[in-house]
Amino acid sequence: MTEQTDSIDAFCGDPRMDLQEIFAEERFPNVVVALDGTVVATWGAKHLAVRRSEDGGSTWGPAIDVGEGIHAGGSMVDEGTGDLLFFGHPEHPAKDSSMAPRTIYRSTDAGRTWHGEEPAFDEDGLGHVPSLHFSEVGTTLRQGAHAGRLLRPARVYVEGAGYNMAVFSDDHGKTWHASTPFPVDGTGEGCVTELDDGRIYYSSRQHRFAEGETLRHERLHAWSRDGGATWTDAAHSSLPDGPAYRGEEGRGANYNGHFGMAAGLTRLPVSGRDILLYSNADEESHERVRLTVWASLDGGITWPVKRLVDEGPSAYSSLAVGRTGTPSEGWIYLQYEERNGGGRVARFNLSWVLAGQLTGDGDLMKVP
Repeated sequence: MTEQTDSIDAFCGDPRMDLQEIFAEERFPNVVVALDGTVVATWGAKHLAVRRSEDGGSTWGPAIDVGEGIHAGGSMVDEGTGDLLFFGHPEHPAKDSSMAPRTIYRSTDAGRTWHGEEPAFDEDGLGHVPSLHFSEVGTTLRQGAHAGRLLRPARVYVEGAGYNMAVFSDDHGKTWHASTPFPVDGTGEGCVTELDDGRIYYSSRQHRFAEGETLRHERLHAWSRDGGATWTDAAHSSLPDGPAYRGEEGRGANYNGHFGMAAGLTRLPVSGRDILLYSNADEESHERVRLTVWASLDGGITWPVKRLVDEGPSAYSSLAVGRTGTPSEGWIYLQYEERNGGGRVARFNLSWVLAGQLTGDGDLMKVP
């Protein structure tokens, strides 16, 4: 399982941050860190590709071809085997939730080579087979009866609102079971992470509101206490859900006065602490700009500090943290889209984020 440390020191020290462009086109970023510390950036709106860094993100190898199709999000490291999983749809999923192919590309060598598999996906309790597009990375659970479980966000496309949920596997990705729906309709593009006490924190985009419902700019969140099988206590957080659009012109399937944006989420692997990081656009107009990182020191209850990463056009994002005893140790990785079609990776430490702007949402406790 994910190795935890008793010390936060590796993520602190002098603030540090750098930024590199690693993809020239396409969309849909995820970033993960293999067990040996190799940073693997996954990518692709039409053609699936990865790039790898074996030196903690200082340099990157060439793009590696994985296959055709749309990157479905949820890339993950199986902590039990060390395998990397990269999910793909051949095309954008149908809105009737039909069973389009869902392919897992698996790597057993830290992202150097990949082969495709066609796993089994169960229907959820409402009779829908979950779509995998688009979400933040998945995780391997560390604690309790479900230790070793692979869990990743997913969603159901149906006419109307649709809803977020999750899928999980207890056999290393051969079969996947569906959770109950996220408690709010009109949701998609979620993020999950396991907290120190074994609860699962779910952060959700909301792209559609019921008639007469007040439009909200804040991100939704909920929790699971049974390994991601059910979700409860959904509420709006203090975090922004990305750009809002409240004009008269429709914006396609997602339009209902609010647009939102896929976000990044990760937890620092420090025992006894629940330090979370979240990324999204810090902008309430329609423009996708001002890609920003927020930090929570209490497991997502409050988010007292934020730091701007990119002032310019920027969109979907993904977060991961480095591994102890490897070149990635102490780094936080943020892969995100530039609106010109390129993809960048920023790497920074926690000290750099904590030196940012106070939000007024909770207290910034002393770290470490």
